Amino acid sequence: MSFKRSTRLELFSWMLYDFANTSFTVMIVTFVYSVYFRDIVGKGLENKADFLWGLNGSISMVVVALLSPVLGAIADQAQAKKKFLVFFALLCIVFGGMLFFVKEGMILEGTIFFIIANIGFEGGNVFYNAFLPEITTQEKFGRISGYGWALGYLGAIVTIFICKPFLSGGFEEWNLPNVRLTFLLSAVFYLVFSLPIFFFLKERKGKSMVDRNTPYIVMGFRRLRDTFRNVKQFKELTKYLLSYFIYTDGITTVIYFSTIYAKNTLHMNISELIIFYIMVQTAGIVGAILFGWLADKLLPKRTIGITLLIWCVVVIGAYFVEDKSVFFAIGMLAGIAMGSSQSASRSMMGLLTPRDKDAEFFGFYGISGKFSAVLGPFVFGVISAWTGSQRIAILAVISFFVLGLILLQRVDEEGGILAARNFDINRQ
Repeated sequence: MSFKRSTRLELFSWMLYDFANTSFTVMIVTFVYSVYFRDIVGKGLENKADFLWGLNGSISMVVVALLSPVLGAIADQAQAKKKFLVFFALLCIVFGGMLFFVKEGMILEGTIFFIIANIGFEGGNVFYNAFLPEITTQEKFGRISGYGWALGYLGAIVTIFICKPFLSGGFEEWNLPNVRLTFLLSAVFYLVFSLPIFFFLKERKGKSMVDRNTPYIVMGFRRLRDTFRNVKQFKELTKYLLSYFIYTDGITTVIYFSTIYAKNTLHMNISELIIFYIMVQTAGIVGAILFGWLADKLLPKRTIGITLLIWCVVVIGAYFVEDKSVFFAIGMLAGIAMGSSQSASRSMMGLLTPRDKDAEFFGFYGISGKFSAVLGPFVFGVISAWTGSQRIAILAVISFFVLGLILLQRVDEEGGILAARNFDINRQ
């Protein structure tokens, strides 16, 4: 299926969404609310709060994982990817902003608001990612995906600078209203910079396959049934998703607990955490652009393999590190690995996906990543609560990267790309 070439405005609007939604990742998932939930909302629970935080992420990911393939199939059938993207983005924005009202001891409210907001964030990404094959050619998947991730990391840096004055007092009781205000600022940032994709990105209308007399939910399940019947044609994609499931476990766990680890194990203050996170995001920009370009030259499989080796070095270094300055260096290496692995992973998925099943197959991509995100944070939280040591918990993460790398070597990348192209030709 061929689509009309996207305009520069559409392409920029698509990439700008990465810039917008990273404000939620940085202020809520990784940098501020994660620490706020552990140390303020769950005050007095100590390492048990690690378990609760990991459980929050796991529950939200289970919901998204169960919804993603069905919603993706419906979106493809009804050609409604954009409608779903807008719905889930607004869901995240509204409930992310409501975290402003969560105070000490409000564990239930803090959990519910975060879970719904995270469902919105992750659900929106399913449909956002599914637009990649529509807006550019296969030869440019790597660099366009990389530019998007780079803008995302830039958005994180901008968000931190906007919120920095409100965080200067740290998590002292007198400054907690300012800390909570950053959750609201994050939601506003997300909304403002999402407006271009809401208004300017057009969904390409391919060959309509919609039976107007059949409910969308029924069509979605029928589409899934057809996908399972045809799965043998995409065995390389299936093998890749298994690898992605494993190594994304490690990446998600690092994202969820990196700031908590830096504050509670290495005793960084808020000023050090801000500098640390800016350095990580800056390195992420470099990694996303550099390895996005590399993915187009070497193909994504080799690029992902390189990044997984870098992740192994990061985890081992984090386990042994005692000096804060050394941890800064490890954080920059993690930033490079994070930007490159996420960018290259999205590129590889795009190459292995038939064009008229974009949202449906990116739904499976989503379900693989989301179900993996259930396991990783949960394992970290359990090990931390059981042993009382975040160092032991972080060391366990290396197993995800090693096993993911081993499984990745079994993927015939060129064969998978050919299978996707042949499927498109046969459907024309």
